[in-house]
Amino acid sequence: MSLDPASLQVLISRLTGVAEEVGAVLRRGAFSPNIKERADCSAALFTADGTLLVQAEHIPVHLGSMPASVRAAIDALGAGLAPGDQVMLNDPFAGGTHINDVTLVAPCHTSGGRLVGWVANRAHHADLGGAAPGSIPADATEIQQEGLRIPPVRCTAEVRALVLASSRTPEERAGDLDAQIGANVVGVARFAELADEPLEEVVAYGERRMRSALRSMPDGRWTFADVLDSTGASPEQQRPATIRLALTKAGDAITFDFTGTDRQRRGNVNAVAAVTVSAVAFAVRSVVDPTIPANGGALRPVTVITPAGSIVAAVPPAAVGAGNVEVSQRVADVCLGALAQAVPGRVPAASQGTMNNVLVGGDGWVYYETVAGGQGGRPPPPGSPSTSPARPGMSGVHTAMTNTRNTPIEALKRAFPMRVLRYRLRRGSGGRGAGSGGDGIERDLEMLEDVTVSLITERRVSQPWGLAGGGPGAVGENWLLPAGDEARAERLPDKCTLRLKAGDVLRMLTPGGGGWGTRPARGPQPTL
Repeated sequence: MSLDPASLQVLISRLTGVAEEVGAVLRRGAFSPNIKERADCSAALFTADGTLLVQAEHIPVHLGSMPASVRAAIDALGAGLAPGDQVMLNDPFAGGTHINDVTLVAPCHTSGGRLVGWVANRAHHADLGGAAPGSIPADATEIQQEGLRIPPVRCTAEVRALVLASSRTPEERAGDLDAQIGANVVGVARFAELADEPLEEVVAYGERRMRSALRSMPDGRWTFADVLDSTGASPEQQRPATIRLALTKAGDAITFDFTGTDRQRRGNVNAVAAVTVSAVAFAVRSVVDPTIPANGGALRPVTVITPAGSIVAAVPPAAVGAGNVEVSQRVADVCLGALAQAVPGRVPAASQGTMNNVLVGGDGWVYYETVAGGQGGRPPPPGSPSTSPARPGMSGVHTAMTNTRNTPIEALKRAFPMRVLRYRLRRGSGGRGAGSGGDGIERDLEMLEDVTVSLITERRVSQPWGLAGGGPGAVGENWLLPAGDEARAERLPDKCTLRLKAGDVLRMLTPGGGGWGTRPARGPQPTL
């Protein structure tokens, strides 16, 4: 090791600052409210061989799966890329997540032509074609229905034109793509300034920290299972699907084995393997030691087994739009449930377990948002006295695999022909416990013109589980109020695509988090 501890931390901070700047440039340059306001984007730096070096504090499901996209870009085009080139891809089966998430990967060279590493950013584009506005139709059964699928290709003017021609909102796509390209240009320039630093020590440090933390945990094997409420909109899809996990920890290594998980279904609630890996990465770092650097070295002691053709490792031609946003949440829940048995008292109760996706499209516009909910109640802080109280979960926040913000009401009204009539916390929806679960949100959204709406939600049947005797959080609810009439309110399924008329109101009540009780933690008590 050529760096002392202080110099190593300074280097990590400098590199992380580059990734943060890439994200800031992307947000400031973006056109869509989804990226500019909600920050539905992520950025990271990679070594020359494609190993994750540092990441900004952006979206967990983006960042944990981004190494697979960078690997796909390097394998397809890496040898022939020149300074200034960028690779574009969104193919879920080439390291992507779902069609909407477009990744741009740029090589970073020194002035002498030596490859330093790679800069990558990923942004959720509100529409890339497909059968319904927003490119996540609830009734999709194969990926072709979800929009334009792009394998790793050079980002050229011709490819950019193809993306714009495929979208219902080409001007917005043009602005967002240009912001992504420009953000990588800035990142490459900043990264090149650190070309002579010992980057390999950053990765090695992450591995040492993870192995050390794992050695402090008990060895053993633990199992846990949880369910997804449904896998699509049709009646035959309105039945649960189970995710099963066997967690094995031995010495300084840990294995997450999803063997026994249900096979992929004819619907869009299927996740590709990269999404499942991202959820594992989130859970293991959150529980083992959140201060461990998020890099490829930290994940070397972690093995993830995902059976091909299952709902956690879908294969073509499966639709996967909801896999990124909903299956990832349940995989995180399952991982945390198993870890709660391995290290009692370190894991919170289940958070809302869904992203509550709302997609609305009208004449020349498409709106996308994930709606916040309740965080699970939390145990006393690590290392605190035994008499320390449990901590309540936060209310009205994005949890687990998403880290986006809400669209401010003023920005929503300015950009879209919709009106927010009600937006408040859903009091009492968090589970009871010494550390009560956080509350969900109540929101009424009025349509000011005829629109197509898609809802992709979960935890409308199964409840977010409590821990150590804590109670479960309340399930979410979706409602349609025709012409805003409460007397005619119609309960909607968890996943659906439907037409609404001007004056109709879409009401969403999001789930609360589970409660954390006062009894010794013995693992979660899920409601299956």
